[in-house]
Amino acid sequence: MTAPVYLDHAATTPVRPEVVEVMLPFLTERFGNPSGVHHYAREAQRALDRARRDLAEVLGCRPADVVLTSGGTESVNAAVRGISLAQALAGVGRHVVTTAIEHHAVLHTCQYLEKFGFQVTYVPPDPEGLVLPDQVAAAVRQDTVLVSVMLANNEVGTILPVPEIVRAVRSRARALGRRIPVHTDAVQAPGLLPLSVDGLGVDALSLSAHKFGGPKGMGLLYLRKATPFLSQQTGGGQERQRRAGTENVAGAVGMATALRLAEAGRTAAVPRLTALRDRLIQGVLAAVPDARLNGHRRRRLANHASFSFAGVEGDRLIAQLDAAGIAASNGSACSSATWEPSHVLLALGLPLEWALGTVRFTLGPENTDADVDHVLAVLPRLVARLREHGGALPK
Repeated sequence: MTAPVYLDHAATTPVRPEVVEVMLPFLTERFGNPSGVHHYAREAQRALDRARRDLAEVLGCRPADVVLTSGGTESVNAAVRGISLAQALAGVGRHVVTTAIEHHAVLHTCQYLEKFGFQVTYVPPDPEGLVLPDQVAAAVRQDTVLVSVMLANNEVGTILPVPEIVRAVRSRARALGRRIPVHTDAVQAPGLLPLSVDGLGVDALSLSAHKFGGPKGMGLLYLRKATPFLSQQTGGGQERQRRAGTENVAGAVGMATALRLAEAGRTAAVPRLTALRDRLIQGVLAAVPDARLNGHRRRRLANHASFSFAGVEGDRLIAQLDAAGIAASNGSACSSATWEPSHVLLALGLPLEWALGTVRFTLGPENTDADVDHVLAVLPRLVARLREHGGALPK
């Protein structure tokens, strides 16, 4: 029997053994609360400080700029709400610029702000998922308080030109006599793209540990010094008054180890994953009629391939792939429980039928050529079988 093939790394990744090893002591004998003053607390605080330094080193920022959170969703919510509300309370304005292809953590937070009088401009992408810097800058107004643009799209893998967008926004802001913070959701980037906050130029950046071999329930928010921010979680003075609550020491230590390892392995991982991804893309498009690749052909995450198949229900195909030992998805794990078509694919201009017939494969460190061979042997047969039965599972 063929071993199971996991191709859903954009949804989550296995925790690395090195991460489990460094976390275990802080789940057992080194259990102190870092807010205390005794030996147990001081030990926990030292570990927390080391983790923050390691995270800051990868990001190229000050340790004080790193805010520990419960994951990517909280990091995004804190950035979008915290910066926007701080600016609104200061009388700066109530306008946010983002894109139509952001993760729901951004989009739903923007929609939340709209209920309280904010206006939001959703910049559309081109058919390959790119958002142009000039379009974003043109959306900036005198009352704009935040621009939020993702670094790489979680559904189709397109890499957005964030440094160029930041420069365009900065130029527009100078013309308005303003400083306008820029946030990026970089959740899909670790181990695949550089994360230097100065290289990107951003004022805020969100990460989630479980996307790069760390534990679930752990994330970070980078906040550049002097960026306006209103804490969204109150009840304590942790994280320099920016996020109340007892710190997850084990999670922080694990996330720091995972991020260091992801960054250290990036140079070797990217070409290897790119080769596997391109074999998969070429093989699927050659073997399956009426198939299309979603996203940009070149500006694409090294591990990411999203396909749409005419005449097939994506959920049915994913179930059949699972039965064949292949784990894939149809897009964002956070929306997979709904039956709605992907907002990203519709924003790219895909017809509804194509959008509903989508499968996303995302590779990881453990994947091999044999895994790609298995998909190429199984997928064409399953698509043909489903098409014979009108896209539905045969009885």
